[in-house]
Amino acid sequence: MRTPHTPHTPHTPHARSRTRPRLLFAAAAAALGGLLSFGPLAPAQGTAPQETPREDAAGLPAGTVFHNHPGAVHDWVDANPGDARRQLIEERIADQPQGIWFATYQPDSVTQDVAAVTGPAAAAGEVPVLVPYVLPDRDCGGASGGGAPDFPSYLGWTQGFAAGLGSDPVVVILEPDAIALTDCLDDSQVAQRFSALGEAAGIIHAANPQARVYFDAGHSGWHSPSVIAQRLRDAGAVAQGDGIYTNTSNYHTTADETAFAEAVLGQLGDPALQAVIDTSRNGNGPRGSEWCDPVGRLVGESPTVNTGSARVDAYLWIKRPGELDGCAGPAGQFSPEYAFELAGG
Repeated sequence: MRTPHTPHTPHTPHARSRTRPRLLFAAAAAALGGLLSFGPLAPAQGTAPQETPREDAAGLPAGTVFHNHPGAVHDWVDANPGDARRQLIEERIADQPQGIWFATYQPDSVTQDVAAVTGPAAAAGEVPVLVPYVLPDRDCGGASGGGAPDFPSYLGWTQGFAAGLGSDPVVVILEPDAIALTDCLDDSQVAQRFSALGEAAGIIHAANPQARVYFDAGHSGWHSPSVIAQRLRDAGAVAQGDGIYTNTSNYHTTADETAFAEAVLGQLGDPALQAVIDTSRNGNGPRGSEWCDPVGRLVGESPTVNTGSARVDAYLWIKRPGELDGCAGPAGQFSPEYAFELAGG
């Protein structure tokens, strides 16, 4: 089973009782000294990765407000004032904060593109949800295939991405499906991918210590908690991450995803790690094993930190409702028909 690949009692976060080391890569730090230099990452000669302690935040604070940055749904709402579907789509989808995907390999503009989101969010005192999706061989050649041409280019792009993060709190959903979907890779390629994910998280934390980086855990209908936990360890989620995310672009119920996330975190055994769950399209649960634009689905719980689980930081709308998976139209294209159905029309 695979997941879609296109491009969401008050919670009291755990107090973290210890400082967890994070690998802050010397090459990344050097590259970040020049914010507009995004060339391929070259290893620093004679240097090894340095462990730099960073005091972790205690999860996402109660009262966190997520940033609603304009996207395709807002463009459609603005352009169609007389459409009978407009009000419902606006109220149920456009008015909700959603993840902002950076899915095109454009190293020359990525810093400015990221800053165009993080700057307004910081000015409003809100937390943006950013989704870098440029890993080489993403989607195993499926409808959302693409990404950077190679791993040095990917890490160079990540330096540019990180340079736009600013210094205020941000949530980073690191490379959807990168850990759960490795079917097209051999063991050596998996190891290379996982190493790059850990390094990317280190680059992000070096640029903005307030960034919370969550690693891909698939969803409750895919891999077992023990299998995905081992992959997460191999990818550096414990050493470099703040937690995991589940159900991205999928439809599994919040209850099932909460149980799954808690089980994965239990396998990882680190009480400092948290989870976020994508609830953007899970209001009716899954339609069997269909993942690609299934009919009869609904949006789920609105983005919030009030999850009722001490291990779940937030429900987020990571997948933008109404943007297709690649079956009812091109992957990532906004469909007012599908958005209207998801909104309950």
